[in-house]
Amino acid sequence: MTDRTIVTCALTGSFDTPKKNPAVPVTPEQIARSALDAAAAGAAIVHIHVRDPETGAPSMEFALYHEVVERIRERNGDVILNLTTGAGGRFVPGETDPAVAGPGTTFVTPEARTRHVGALKPEICTLDIATMNFGEHLFLNTPAHLRAMAKAIREAGVKPEIEVFDLGHIELARHLITEGHLARPPLFQLCLGIPWGAPATPETLVALRARLPEDAVWSAFGIGRAEFPMLAVAAGMGGHVRVGLEDNLYLGRGQLAPSNAALVEKAVSLLAHIDRTPASPAEARAILGLTPGTLPQPEA
Repeated sequence: MTDRTIVTCALTGSFDTPKKNPAVPVTPEQIARSALDAAAAGAAIVHIHVRDPETGAPSMEFALYHEVVERIRERNGDVILNLTTGAGGRFVPGETDPAVAGPGTTFVTPEARTRHVGALKPEICTLDIATMNFGEHLFLNTPAHLRAMAKAIREAGVKPEIEVFDLGHIELARHLITEGHLARPPLFQLCLGIPWGAPATPETLVALRARLPEDAVWSAFGIGRAEFPMLAVAAGMGGHVRVGLEDNLYLGRGQLAPSNAALVEKAVSLLAHIDRTPASPAEARAILGLTPGTLPQPEA
């Protein structure tokens, strides 16, 4: 299946984007419907955050994850679900005492960040390796917390998608693989263009790809106007791709995307121009080693 490219659709994310594009789904019903439409358009994987239905703010509420998952599964048992564990990693230093969390902090324990994964058992969940300045706040993922989260994810029978935002994050991931906390073959997502991580350029993508373990399966995406240019570069290099309203609100210059499905449709069209075929969920499972009962285990 060397011509098959897995398309992931990141549905809603956690930033204040619903005010910028009303197509960004907020309620569990909207998120689930958007996932189903994205799958019908060609996405094999849907990446899921949840939001407070009243305010649109990011949420970690288990009931919201549960409702989204159930709504998707009752209509489509084939699409691969990828739940975030990135929520709960934000730290904003207090103005008076920077050692004390200030407004906007969501920083919680590894157990709290993975609880929904253990309960709902998606086939994939994210594992953000990054500790970095993420825009104006800190995104904290210490090695000790990553080991604890990796253990919880493994015990749930879920494959981690290792999200990296810069070269050093790959080195930490390789270290965790060597230690046996992350299984081989690993799945990496190369995240480009996020302030203040690796920029969304072909040169950066080539450098990141060169540092991945030889057996890695990888995907990449750029945010904003870099979404589709980086899609073409990643697919041309043999990688998999991600689009969606979490990463980009526009279908074209000055044209707000009307839906996640529209972004997936554009991705599928671009892939066709470089002789790549979107992988079906079954083909994606084969590529990722997601056959039930055969998930790889970390080395002893």
